[in-house]
Amino acid sequence: MTSAAEGEVFLVGAGPGDPDLLTVKALRLIGMADVVLYDRLVSPEILALINSGAERVHVGKARSNHSVPQHAINQLLVDYARQGKTVVRLKGGDPFIFGRGGEEIETLAEAGIRFQVVPGITAASGCAAYAGIPLTHRNYAQSVRFVTGHLQDDSCDLPWHDLVQNRQTLVFYMGLVGLPVIARELMAHGMAPSMPVALVSRGTTPEQVVVTGTLDSISGRVEASGVHAPTLIIVGEVVRLRGKLDWLGLRDEGVDSPDGTVLRR
Repeated sequence: MTSAAEGEVFLVGAGPGDPDLLTVKALRLIGMADVVLYDRLVSPEILALINSGAERVHVGKARSNHSVPQHAINQLLVDYARQGKTVVRLKGGDPFIFGRGGEEIETLAEAGIRFQVVPGITAASGCAAYAGIPLTHRNYAQSVRFVTGHLQDDSCDLPWHDLVQNRQTLVFYMGLVGLPVIARELMAHGMAPSMPVALVSRGTTPEQVVVTGTLDSISGRVEASGVHAPTLIIVGEVVRLRGKLDWLGLRDEGVDSPDGTVLRR
């Protein structure tokens, strides 16, 4: 254990779920930490890799249920570091992509605590890859945009006109509850109802489920599928490539036909 003067915090991205997607540095740090503060989205397989002697502190949040408020998490990081501990803040995906890592390092910097940020594979790239959907493709999309789909007061205040662009892929994080609003607003602002959409539930894990459809059908198909969070929504022409690029890898794993709307890995 480090001395009181040497306490340090590492904000570590755990990736979207598959432990094989951890970076080498992330794996090393969670094996040497004195204390690990971990999110709800960190998979059990990754938690099993934590140093057996480390103190584990669950600070996960769910929709409308923040068991540990963000300001309290920030203070815990400071307090543990001031005890001279090597602290790992283990976050699903990447700490700086909708992970509130920026808020945490602001607090650490103000408190004079040493910290490092270890990037992780964000859900957009991990889930899209495991679902067989390229986020960009020279024939379909030259840009990709990450958007939070989290509803505030049952509304989703986004720059909808900017989101409706040709040859662009949209990726919505935390959008399961807001999916009907997202689809409605995109169509209201000019996106074709026939635009392909994929929703990936529990991406990169053995429980991964992919539901596909179009803007005007995806909400009903998702509701009928009964999938659960965490989810990621991909909107764009690149979704059309899923059947071509992923079906051969899935057909021997007991999934539905390529013409179906739900495929399970």
